[in-house]
Amino acid sequence: MDEASDEELMLRIAKGDQRAFRTLAPRYAVRAISLARGIVGNEADAEEIVQEALLRVWVNAPRWRPQAAFRTWFYRIVFNLSLNRRRRAPFLPLEAAGDPPDPAADASERIERNESDQMVAAAITALPGRQRAVIMLTYDEELTNAEAAMVLGTSVAGVESLLVRAKRTLREKLGPLLDKS
Repeated sequence: MDEASDEELMLRIAKGDQRAFRTLAPRYAVRAISLARGIVGNEADAEEIVQEALLRVWVNAPRWRPQAAFRTWFYRIVFNLSLNRRRRAPFLPLEAAGDPPDPAADASERIERNESDQMVAAAITALPGRQRAVIMLTYDEELTNAEAAMVLGTSVAGVESLLVRAKRTLREKLGPLLDKS
């Protein structure tokens, strides 16, 4: 069953096939948690959002139609739930999560890399919501512009415009960091 397509699994899930659900859910859960965490800012909320999204997949499977790829549909659910959660409660800054130490790097390299990572994370966090989401969907989740457009409920041109504005803002904010490299 692991070789079954997402669409085949969804058809089985619509009939109440728990094995199909247990096969499909892990395919996207980790990446969905990453997407949700990037929007809401903390792991606990992100995990809860993905659980809710998976519950919605199970409940709404009989009504699902393969007009869009399952992945796009699922990420849209996660994206919407994340935005709803973000509106409801304040989020922790990405810096609060911290980074695990890298045993391969010496202390000064690690400090410099952490500072750079924090600057990039802060710059991405400071982006307006849709620009931050389009950066995450295209770079972190590796969605095509068309898939990102479906998740965001906009056109491909809208996604491209959001990417241009987001990249311009990041270049402005990260100029000193980019000059070092």
